[in-house]
Amino acid sequence: MNRTSQTDPIRQLPIWLSLVPVLMLIAMIVVTIRTFGSDSLSGAIQVVLIASSAVCCVIGMAYGKVRWKVFERMIMEHVASVSSALIILLLIGALGGAWMVSGIVPTMIYYGVKIIHPDAFLVTTCIISAVVSVMTGSSWTTIATIGVALMGIGKALGFEEGWIAGAVISGAYFGDKISPLSDTTVLASGACGVNLFTHIRNMMVTTVPSMTVALIIFLVAGLANEGPGAADLDAFRLSLAERFDISLWLMVVPLCTAVMIVKKVPALVTLFAASLMGIVAALLCQQKVLGEVAGGGLFAGAMQSLYGGTALESPDAMLTELIATRGMAGMMPTIWLILCAMCFGATLTAGGMTAGITRLFTKVSRGRVSAVASTVTSGVVLNASTSDQYISILLTSSVFRDIYDKLGLERKLLSRATEDSATVTSVLIPWSTCGMVQSTVLGVATLSYLPFCFFNLISPFMSVVMAIFGGRWEKSSEKVG
Repeated sequence: MNRTSQTDPIRQLPIWLSLVPVLMLIAMIVVTIRTFGSDSLSGAIQVVLIASSAVCCVIGMAYGKVRWKVFERMIMEHVASVSSALIILLLIGALGGAWMVSGIVPTMIYYGVKIIHPDAFLVTTCIISAVVSVMTGSSWTTIATIGVALMGIGKALGFEEGWIAGAVISGAYFGDKISPLSDTTVLASGACGVNLFTHIRNMMVTTVPSMTVALIIFLVAGLANEGPGAADLDAFRLSLAERFDISLWLMVVPLCTAVMIVKKVPALVTLFAASLMGIVAALLCQQKVLGEVAGGGLFAGAMQSLYGGTALESPDAMLTELIATRGMAGMMPTIWLILCAMCFGATLTAGGMTAGITRLFTKVSRGRVSAVASTVTSGVVLNASTSDQYISILLTSSVFRDIYDKLGLERKLLSRATEDSATVTSVLIPWSTCGMVQSTVLGVATLSYLPFCFFNLISPFMSVVMAIFGGRWEKSSEKVG
């Protein structure tokens, strides 16, 4: 039996037709955001993604002669690929609630406001996030733990949430990109056939300059910020101490979590254990808070903080907003969005549109600069069209491997350009898995933090700049047969 007909369209789609669903998606999202604003993710964009998926199916079945079963199978495969991420997202919601009612995050904020100087907050936030991400190899874990605490500290210091989130994300993705423990780093180097540590060393050529520029911007912005005075900060810390039992003993929980991460305990196990430890800490140290969550019962309060979130009152309006959590239930709109995004990515691939889009980039790759520029553009476009950075990394690397070999370019240049685009820009796409998760965890809309993710924005351009002015490392030292 001919198995090819079961997975690939019989007819190759023209490039212009392959772009139709993507252009339609972007146009409809622009209109949706202008119409619904911040409520777009409550259902409108999900409808847009499903409608765009339907267009992919119509084009694929009418022009490419793709059978419906192929679309069904591809959708199941794409949804299955993010199943663990969906569970992780639910556990992140539980973790946020547990660490808030237990006083862990309030304790971090309490001492953070006291220790970190406001002028250096943004640059310090970026560096801290980078260090934690390098050690953990996970931008998601970094943002869900220390990132949430830094958001609270920044708001107390008077910074806009977009700036804070931008600093957290910039640092987290810098660390994720160069950490040997990062799954995207391992995936990019493996998919391109490059040694892991060779890949990491080569990425320093673009990563360090991009991060340096980002740190300078954050430093200048911090110096220019006019935050609250010392008296206001002392009043905020006092309100926090009145609301929670602040204790350095609570830092044992994040310390144990850090140890599990360093020991490479599976993410699901780590997040579940961290949430459980947070609830135990709440039962020991914050019984009054737990009682308020559900109206009296400690068990009910513990359960409510995990699945339903909290809405604790405080004399300080900003503090009331800061200590509110959403629990697992708060993650459901994001999960709904991820499922719809995976549906679009699956139908785009099954219908042959993804193959048509990648052909566009291969046609314009004629030399070092054009090859790198095409790789970077491919990574960004595939992030936007497939909604998943892993798919984008794999497709980009597989499409351009032969092109780089024919041009006599090192594969490590390909792996670097792939990471400079597919890895770091995924969080900037509102409907991608990374964009949706980080937006939900930090409580900041993707389009609100996007202009301030300077490392993520600079990296793709730096990749092209280094290709233009690059040295001998850009040329292959081996003959390509």
